[in-house]
Amino acid sequence: MQTTQPEQSGFSAARLQRLNALFQGYVDRGELAGISATVARAGKTVYADTFGHKDREAQKPLQFDTIFMIASMTKAISSVAAMMLYEEGHFSLNTPLHKFIPAYRDTKVWAGKTETGYLTTDLDTEITMRHLFTHTSGLCYGFNPNDPIDQLYRENGKKAEKEGVVLTNAVLANFLASMPLAFQPGTRWRYGYNIEVIGRVIEIISGQTLADFLQQRIFDPLGMTDTGFFVPAQKRDRLAVVYGHPEDSPTLLRLDQTTPPAELPPMHSGGGGLSSTLPDYARFLQMLVNGGELDGARLLSPRTVAMYSNNYAPEQALPYGFAEKDLYHAGYGFSLGTRVLLDPSKTGMYGSVGEFGWDGAFSTYFWVDPKEALYGLMMLQHYPNAYYPIAPQFKALTYQAMVE
Repeated sequence: MQTTQPEQSGFSAARLQRLNALFQGYVDRGELAGISATVARAGKTVYADTFGHKDREAQKPLQFDTIFMIASMTKAISSVAAMMLYEEGHFSLNTPLHKFIPAYRDTKVWAGKTETGYLTTDLDTEITMRHLFTHTSGLCYGFNPNDPIDQLYRENGKKAEKEGVVLTNAVLANFLASMPLAFQPGTRWRYGYNIEVIGRVIEIISGQTLADFLQQRIFDPLGMTDTGFFVPAQKRDRLAVVYGHPEDSPTLLRLDQTTPPAELPPMHSGGGGLSSTLPDYARFLQMLVNGGELDGARLLSPRTVAMYSNNYAPEQALPYGFAEKDLYHAGYGFSLGTRVLLDPSKTGMYGSVGEFGWDGAFSTYFWVDPKEALYGLMMLQHYPNAYYPIAPQFKALTYQAMVE
């Protein structure tokens, strides 16, 4: 990736070198196998570098064309796809979900567990597109084996798998409609299959598969040639191996079982199914910084992109987080499939009101700061996410290097 003189964009080149020490330190200590990162301001790339290996055992260096599973950073792309349809007048944030998927008209809400099963109650309010974008619908991911609703998701998922059900966006959306919600829509925040359901809404509105829609409406116009729901045989030598510390292993372990499919799967997960490269995703972020346009291809209006700097989560669902007193997300609300910074004083670090971004299960990370016309992007493959504080460190060292 080509970089310009940092001083031309208000950065100190010497201070940016602190990023090199940060990333190389993680590699040298054996905590991470490889990292790539880039920073751009006002359309100029001021930092881009790679560290370590995509395959540590084979001593294959990580390069700019290395392909990563971006997991939940897929959500930002699916959100843009949905907002393209918003611009065509197909929905507002207050449009009920059952307008597109009628089964959600009769979805129930969890009311407690009994000796023989569980109790449900009726919806107090309809699930809307707002609830999906902000993860306040009551849908879950089934992550927690000790949570009764997640247990129900897992049990029914395993049953469907044994019955040979082929999972597609349509099958998943209807399955979720038959499950009880964790709470009344809009009353709480819980990470779940919300953007996956939005992926199904995109299919219903457009008449295309989600894969085709993203390819034709986003990837082709932006020149994102290495982004998709599978990594074909001719590109698999460019894949970064996933490493991690499962069950708090004292050493970094290779997780070979975690890999993207080699051909297009029947399920196009709008919430977590894409793989991409640093340059590809950087083009997507530059489009957002530019107000919806890149190199003559306009995906969104500047006014639509400005919506990402607003909070759309209901007040009673904030503050949001993955745990009690979640300081990692302190000061943030939730926007269109991404977090959005509302109160920089609560974050413990610098940031601009209206900054938005997200990360992925394998520790990929980005933020967009419209006020500074800035984005930062980091790609690595480590599970679990946030095992190390590298994301906030990356952000802090980026802003400390800004001298104008």
